[in-house]
Amino acid sequence: MSRTQKANENFEKWFGGGTFTNGYTDAEFESIAKNFLWGDVSEHGGLSDKQRAIVILTTLTASGTYEVIEKYAGAALRAGVSANEIRETLIQCAPYVGLERVNLSLKEAYAAFEKAGVADTVTEQGTVEEDTRFNNGLAAQQNIFGAENINNMRNAAPPALKHIQDYLSAYCFGDFYTRKTLDLKMRELITFCAICSLGGCEPQAKAHAAANISVGNTREMLIDAITQCLPFIGFPRTLNAISCIDSVTSQN
Repeated sequence: MSRTQKANENFEKWFGGGTFTNGYTDAEFESIAKNFLWGDVSEHGGLSDKQRAIVILTTLTASGTYEVIEKYAGAALRAGVSANEIRETLIQCAPYVGLERVNLSLKEAYAAFEKAGVADTVTEQGTVEEDTRFNNGLAAQQNIFGAENINNMRNAAPPALKHIQDYLSAYCFGDFYTRKTLDLKMRELITFCAICSLGGCEPQAKAHAAANISVGNTREMLIDAITQCLPFIGFPRTLNAISCIDSVTSQN
């Protein structure tokens, strides 16, 4: 089967046909993009369709490509990702890409849910209360990065920055990592892909590459995930992400 045939087959599977994506008006560019994304990249590696869909939604949200979120959320539903899983994927991005990017992506995702008739299946997934979010978040943070590392980081923070450490524990980890539906391995993969998609965040990307390994994701999975991001973030950010992976994993 040729690359173009593979691309057409994958596109049909994910989207049920139609045009490649919203806003493409140049037929030649559309062909190049479609063949690369669906004939090359989506044929590479060992990610399941469900994992690919989650990674794509993550990188689109981090990149601020909101106009195609509805279409890709619909494709994710077709690939077997539930509405709750899509919602949690987008919400997990919030501490890294900012509230408004997630809010705009959620708006588009809900449009896909309405079209698919699954909006009423979305349920709240939080597990913490005001009096537990800090302690539960700190515990999650310590579980991922090691209690000694987190305690040392908190203790080393100057007085003027103690509040940032508290926000990391209570907000980033308490409000988000403790939520239901997505497991810790998937949340860490989403976090890594979101950070790499932003660009210019290599120290954090390295930390979360190591965190992915700590929670049980493999180097191969990280490479596959960032490869899936490539068509949306370009080669410079992809190569930077691979360097971050290389810095914390064996290259054998």
